[in-house]
Amino acid sequence: MPRLRDVLPLWRVERALRPVLDRMGLRLPGDDVQAVIDPQFEGAPPAVVEVLRELFAMPAHQAGSLMPVVLRAIARHASARRIRHSAETGTGKSTILLSHLSGHHTVFTISGPGDDSLTQARSHLLQADRVEWVLGPSQLTLPRHDFGGPLQLALIDGPHAYPFPELEYYHLYPRLDEDAVLIVDDIQIPTIFRLYTFLLEEPMFELLEVVGTTAFFRRTAAPLFDPCGDSWPSQGFNRLRTPVSERERRAAARRASRR
Repeated sequence: MPRLRDVLPLWRVERALRPVLDRMGLRLPGDDVQAVIDPQFEGAPPAVVEVLRELFAMPAHQAGSLMPVVLRAIARHASARRIRHSAETGTGKSTILLSHLSGHHTVFTISGPGDDSLTQARSHLLQADRVEWVLGPSQLTLPRHDFGGPLQLALIDGPHAYPFPELEYYHLYPRLDEDAVLIVDDIQIPTIFRLYTFLLEEPMFELLEVVGTTAFFRRTAAPLFDPCGDSWPSQGFNRLRTPVSERERRAAARRASRR
């Protein structure tokens, strides 16, 4: 008989409960650490497997950590290519992992009350000499940052409110090398789901996989969409939805009026 957690979409409850249970040294019923979050993957470097094993054992930080299966997927995709430069918005276990996978990892983060993610990321496991910290709101720090070269991996996991995920995407996508990995976390949130939907229909990106609520894309050989241009009809997201009918516009207005 299947377990209830395998049938119903309980990820919201699990994600909220897991940091609390971790601090208490408890696990959710049915958690099987070896079966569900085995750090091994095909071609895994032994040193990376050991880092994953230690990250899996760490408690989640207060803002919520990436799931072990997501960390393993990051390691798998990063290990399949040479990562000279990488970047992420937000910080946590992913920062520690990427410090072992990237030659130079840039982290855009802000740590405030009730958020211990920065403290956790600066653990003894961190390869500190490979990490560049850019502290402050990514809405301000990312636009003025000089990366000095292309990125082979980028993780968007900073502020989730509209339009901030798209603002981060705007400042990261022109810097991605061909075959680079773009990771978008929390696609269950409507604002980020819209970015995920856009990327699914964008020729510059190919969906590699979705692990939990985290999407992995590969930068294709498609020409760079001019970040200073306005060729909106050429974008798949617009091409597939243009024109928005009067009926759709009125329906949207009615939905808004009922709030």
